[in-house]
Amino acid sequence: MALPGSTGAKQAGEAGAGLKWGPLAILLVWLVIMGILYVVMGQVLKPPALTVAPTGELVIPRARDGHFYAQGAVQGKPVTFLVDTGASLVVVSREFAHAAGMAQGEPTTFRTANGELQGRIVPGVTVSVGPASVSGTRVGVGLVGPDPDVALLGQSFLSKFEIVLSGDNMVLRSK
Repeated sequence: MALPGSTGAKQAGEAGAGLKWGPLAILLVWLVIMGILYVVMGQVLKPPALTVAPTGELVIPRARDGHFYAQGAVQGKPVTFLVDTGASLVVVSREFAHAAGMAQGEPTTFRTANGELQGRIVPGVTVSVGPASVSGTRVGVGLVGPDPDVALLGQSFLSKFEIVLSGDNMVLRSK
């Protein structure tokens, strides 16, 4: 036989348990939503891939941030290049150069928009962008940035190509 009011006590206990787990459930829902947004934004903001035109030209589309990025390799190690037509050399970070097994090279001082930077220049390096490969490229070592696997694609590679800007595409044609 049930006592009067026992149902109410049971419901009050269940309500207390709901209040105990409610904030945790809300936090978990928000964490899941933020995780999904992080993954989606990573895909949306990812630079578009370069394509090879039927004529053999490399077509690099402009990314959402206004820059041109291309996947490539230095000494066979994969890298993401930021195309920098104002840079004299292809430039990689010290960490990348070490991981790629690059030689020590000659010490030098780079003069950049942000001031002088100590580094070195390594001659005779193979640099590839898509299917295009240039051997004997001079590569600067000493790039400073948040991601050691991002490099600058400068004139020591780009000078081998005619560069044409066409709308939101940069086209590299072999000379």
